[in-house]
Amino acid sequence: MADPGVTARIAGGMVRVEQIMGTAVGIDVRDPWIRTSAIDHVFAYLRSVDQRFSTYRYDSEINRLARGDLELTDCSLDVRQVLVLCDQLHATTEGYFDARAHRADGRFDPTGVVKGWAIDEAAWMLDAVGARNFAINAGGDIVARGQPERGRGWRVGVRHPEHRDKVAAVVEIRDSAVATSATYERGAHILDPHVSRPADGLLSFTVVGPSLTYADAYATAGFAMGREGVAWAARQPDYGAYAITLDHRAVWTALVDELIAPPVKQPSRADGPTPPGPGGT
Repeated sequence: MADPGVTARIAGGMVRVEQIMGTAVGIDVRDPWIRTSAIDHVFAYLRSVDQRFSTYRYDSEINRLARGDLELTDCSLDVRQVLVLCDQLHATTEGYFDARAHRADGRFDPTGVVKGWAIDEAAWMLDAVGARNFAINAGGDIVARGQPERGRGWRVGVRHPEHRDKVAAVVEIRDSAVATSATYERGAHILDPHVSRPADGLLSFTVVGPSLTYADAYATAGFAMGREGVAWAARQPDYGAYAITLDHRAVWTALVDELIAPPVKQPSRADGPTPPGPGGT
């Protein structure tokens, strides 16, 4: 992809990367009719999401709400919708996704779902202007539409948990999303909310499904569940999982089995998004 903050026109489309939400966000559009202004609009939206939801910005709505400086009724519609979504995910994941128990200090923190939700919104914005073949990569969490070239889908690498320059598997997706939770970038930061301590049963947990919003949250919840998370993910309609255990065994669901592609030595721009990093959490 291009350098951060730079839009590059390539044959049949464009690529752009910016630093937003504490990570690199890259948009790779393969439709030649999409204007640069449409990409500008998407990135402007993502910056506005960061302003509202960042836990690192003193004046963000989320921090003002946590401090009691802002009433929920005075929050933006986006913030209120995400809070409802967090409660729904808490119920769906049997309490393993818990925005109110994610942090050691106990403060409400919806970041485990905000990135996926925001990237889904960005994808819908591109849909609305006629984009049909594109991928958005937000720190390794990816939503893709269509295909990068005729006859094949977007290849997404599941990063090897101990070797940064290697992939453990490659999935080929169309009109789908991929999110990964792991410890190899940020250490043991994912809590099992039922015991209030870091989850330690897996090295990584990847979820594939139609929505990055849910794939992102399910990856967090599945990692917290440990090995049981794979069976749990298999029960979620249209979602699947690929997990790497502490003894370096890979376990995956039937849905993912249908998507696993022959590995590539080093994904190139033509292979679509770069291999996922920790993603999602």
